[in-house]
Amino acid sequence: MTPEDLRGLCLSFDAAVEDFPFNPETSVFKVLGKVFALTALDARPLAVSLKCDPEDAVRLRAEHPGLIVPGWHLDKRHWNTVTVDGELPDGLVREQVEDSYDLVVAGLPRAERLRLDRP
Repeated sequence: MTPEDLRGLCLSFDAAVEDFPFNPETSVFKVLGKVFALTALDARPLAVSLKCDPEDAVRLRAEHPGLIVPGWHLDKRHWNTVTVDGELPDGLVREQVEDSYDLVVAGLPRAERLRLDRP
């Protein structure tokens, strides 16, 4: 997955936006103001931090040691940092990005979630 692919994937979700609150190098992808992905798109290797169910986070880290690690500078229980350098299948990376977005949306107030359902 290329940096452009990752950016496109993150921006493909309803109401997703890219922001740069920390510095010009760190892309922060949000839905209705809540973060679901953080990455430095020009970093090598490319990596993205994603929200994750705590049980899934532990399982994924065990299944992919060194490629999926506790979230860097984030709550290690709820965030993983995923190396996106081609060793992990793109489908697995896509699934994790989608799961992160879905977890964040599920945590939004009902009225905000309903806004996302409208065409």
